[in-house]
Amino acid sequence: MSEFLDLHGRTSKVLRALADAAMRRHGLHVGQNYLLAVLWERDGSTPGEVAAALNVTTPTVVKMADRMTAAGLLTRRRDDRDNRLVRLWLTDAGRALQKPVEAERRLIEEKVTADLTETEREALLNALAKVHRAASELLSEPIDYGDSASS
Repeated sequence: MSEFLDLHGRTSKVLRALADAAMRRHGLHVGQNYLLAVLWERDGSTPGEVAAALNVTTPTVVKMADRMTAAGLLTRRRDDRDNRLVRLWLTDAGRALQKPVEAERRLIEEKVTADLTETEREALLNALAKVHRAASELLSEPIDYGDSASS
């Protein structure tokens, strides 16, 4: 396995575990903080809009929204102009999580990068942004299996 892919995979898993544990302290399940973050920026988004912003499927957002509605974090309402559309709206409880969740995420980031200089932090973020951009572009391209697909 590639050294980069191996290290990135292991790092992603441990960072995800840290973030998930932190979010559970706020009563959130895996990934719900991402859905909330979209709504903190664009309250009243449709599940499809949220899915596009998070690069997940609409059914994934719908399932998550079901659970979050039951937990009192958001509500669903039909669009005023197009009754076919459903929009997701934060409740007061959902809005109240913004400051503590963002603070928790900042704290994790500070702790895991504490041994880096400011220059190293900036270089890391720049490098990760470039890797993300390249990977996103590759994901949108058709996969070329070469001769192995016909073997």
